Amino acid sequence: MGSYKYCICFTRKFVWKAAAPPPDVRQTFVEYSEGAAQMLPDQLRRFLAEAQGQADATLADAERIIEVLLLRRRCHHLPAMLSRPGISLDDFFHFLFSDDLNPPIRSQVGAALPQHPKRTLWSMTLTSPVEMIKCLRSIKEFAFCASPYPVVITLEDHLTTDLQAKVAEMVTQTFGDMLYYPKSDSLEEFPSPESLKNRIIISTKPPEKYFESRTVEDKQDDLQKGSNDEAWETNTADLQALHVSHDKSLWQGYGRSLWLMQGLFRANGGCGYVRKPDFLMNIGPQAAVSNPEASLPVKITLKVKIYMGDGWHKDFSRTHFDVFSPPDFYAKIGIAGVPADIITKRTRIKQDDWTPVWGEEFSFPLTVPELALLRIEACEYNMSDMDDFGGQTCLPVWELKPGIRAVPLHDRKGNKYNSVRLLMRFQFH
Repeated sequence: MGSYKYCICFTRKFVWKAAAPPPDVRQTFVEYSEGAAQMLPDQLRRFLAEAQGQADATLADAERIIEVLLLRRRCHHLPAMLSRPGISLDDFFHFLFSDDLNPPIRSQVGAALPQHPKRTLWSMTLTSPVEMIKCLRSIKEFAFCASPYPVVITLEDHLTTDLQAKVAEMVTQTFGDMLYYPKSDSLEEFPSPESLKNRIIISTKPPEKYFESRTVEDKQDDLQKGSNDEAWETNTADLQALHVSHDKSLWQGYGRSLWLMQGLFRANGGCGYVRKPDFLMNIGPQAAVSNPEASLPVKITLKVKIYMGDGWHKDFSRTHFDVFSPPDFYAKIGIAGVPADIITKRTRIKQDDWTPVWGEEFSFPLTVPELALLRIEACEYNMSDMDDFGGQTCLPVWELKPGIRAVPLHDRKGNKYNSVRLLMRFQFH
């Protein structure tokens, strides 16, 4: 990777090695290409179906992947590319190590969504004050870029009556027909996200006079029928059935708790809705509910093999991790979930290597895989100081795609690095 100064007077030279296909990748290529120098579209389709668990993969899918690969890697040799329908070992390795072509989790949004809309909250944050009208206009412009499902704006209402009227005017003029209004003061059931697509809902406390005007009879009647407030908060069944993602910019600070939440909400296509597993909503005999401390049998075992990592030399300066030599990387892999499943393991340290190759496999017996998150963190070993951070990600186990996958890493804030990624294999037994 270059030269490093050592003890002022000496220079240490290291040769940077480009990422090369690990033995498992070479063996897989030979197996599915049937020993040929190129893998043809039908052979790639068979690999996707058998080794990658993509049973619905079609020949057209394989042809599209090959076309993208060849355009990326040999676009300056277009005539030669068009005459070669297959891909080489290096192309195959490039495909496996591309997180856009070979992601670690499913990307589609689930069809069945429980009844609770997405929320965007305003609260006391460390951000600079922003004019109300600018916030509203930004929400209108970008609210449905990632998902068409409804956005609830929850207002912390500490304004005087005249200012409340001004806010109400700004909201109605800005959003217009996008605003959802309930047809009656009392809702038996909150509308589903499906019926509220591309709609915006304003949630705030009713005015004080609303509470003052309510009689004892009204309150008793509300206990039976459900009050307007309860309708806006959604019914208990809806609340039980759903994890709802809040605006990432409002989470204060960085660290493992934030990474876990980001990992949880990568599920279901990252749309902001994650349905809770059925066992959390089912009530057993004598009103028994799920107990996270209960001793449960192992339901499934996740095997994770980490082959290698790459991309740090592109996203970090030459001396970012170590002034005197290339970095000494290792990886930590663990499970976050119920207490019985929580565990962390780590690879050996690969010294002086920007492209570390570990080739290590770990097994994780899971009693409740429906709640398990796979935590992955890359670190750079320091003998005399705290180890340096080299990237992280967190993935919902129930949405992991089996097979050899490219796993992109993120910084402490959760922003994806441009190039840093790991090559890993996931298997369920």
